[in-house]
Amino acid sequence: MVGTLTRTETLVEKAKALGIKFLLVSYTDLLGGTRAKLVPAAQLSAVEQAGAFFCSFASNLGLGPDAPEIAAIPDPDSLIQLPWEPSVGWVASDVYYEGSPFPAAPRMILNRVLDRCAELGYRYKAGVEAEFFLLKKTETGYAIADDLDTAERPCYDQINLMRQFDLISQLVDYMEQLGWGPYQCDHEDANGQFELNWTYSDARTTCDRHVFFKYMVKTLAEQRGYRATFMPKPFSHITGNGGHVHSSLWRGDRNCFAEGADAGGLSPTGYHFIGGVLAHAKGLAALLAPTVNSYRRLGASTTASGSTWSPRYVSYGGNNRSHMIRIPEAGRFECRLVDGSANLYLALAGLLAAGLAGIQEQTSPGARIDENLLARGAEFPDLETLPASLHEAMLALQQDSLLMETLGELGAKTFLEFKQKEWTAFCSQVTDWEVDQYINI
Repeated sequence: MVGTLTRTETLVEKAKALGIKFLLVSYTDLLGGTRAKLVPAAQLSAVEQAGAFFCSFASNLGLGPDAPEIAAIPDPDSLIQLPWEPSVGWVASDVYYEGSPFPAAPRMILNRVLDRCAELGYRYKAGVEAEFFLLKKTETGYAIADDLDTAERPCYDQINLMRQFDLISQLVDYMEQLGWGPYQCDHEDANGQFELNWTYSDARTTCDRHVFFKYMVKTLAEQRGYRATFMPKPFSHITGNGGHVHSSLWRGDRNCFAEGADAGGLSPTGYHFIGGVLAHAKGLAALLAPTVNSYRRLGASTTASGSTWSPRYVSYGGNNRSHMIRIPEAGRFECRLVDGSANLYLALAGLLAAGLAGIQEQTSPGARIDENLLARGAEFPDLETLPASLHEAMLALQQDSLLMETLGELGAKTFLEFKQKEWTAFCSQVTDWEVDQYINI
């Protein structure tokens, strides 16, 4: 049974008790990259106190080659013993620079918003639906790993699911060992696409687990000769990868979204939170759908299955998957704008900051819409549309003072610089489609 570390135990004590010989001291950069050093158990005491040191320019944090090192201070509560390699532990870290919290590190950005949330007497809980494809490398590129997975509408397909039972069952077994409470697995709407669900938790824990989940899925897929990807839209003709986030706000053991909920499923606090999210939706898109490829998913007109399952409008509804915000049951809501490329620390920081602003300003989300907006959206001319490109989302983010403040001066500057570079590189490419379309002009 894989253990977790409590604040009453040091990393050294726990590592010794679990037989851990090495520790992956990990942190996440602004583009969602996971960085780590492998530290021998004999050195854990020093690392626990002072951190593991990294050349600050070597990852995407906005510091130059002239800058001193950053220190990744491990968070003991996040310790995970690798189920497939029990001699190794993994731990998420807070990033420090010259003895102070580094403001542009994603986990530190989330920490700041969580601190503000706590000052208001709330605790933010979240769950994530992590979708991914299993692919194989071919001479012409990537293809669906399972040659038999070809159905036009493969969602929940039993045979396609069970052909991957070896991988899926091992993932579930490992999550059970880790105490995550996995509860459902399915074949998703695209060929070769799967989703595993585990129990929601406090926001920081969910982010740490999401980082580790992606690492675990990719590692176990590689062991089987596959490539697992969370890319939002790897294939143009089939559904893309969402990373839908479910949110609730608590005071102690009381769910503030459920207390006093109306027939629609939320309390006034819950609706004000949604109001804030909708008010900042366009800027949030840059954090929740942060890549060029994200807008292939959001902008898709249709897929082989008949639906993209991705939102187009700044809207909310009940248990209705055609909206940006869905209220599936009392006490929580789902944000369907989030995709598989999102850095969850930044995504939850943005959602929480917007939601708290909505509560403080008592922002109304407006009337809910009980229509299929994927089919009938044009009938609601007053609805705002979500950004159609990363460039449009970046402009919206720059104009959103709340979200810019949430990222902090250095975090916002660095994130936008990276994304502008990504957009410029994309725009400079000549695609096969363009050649086919225009070669005879």
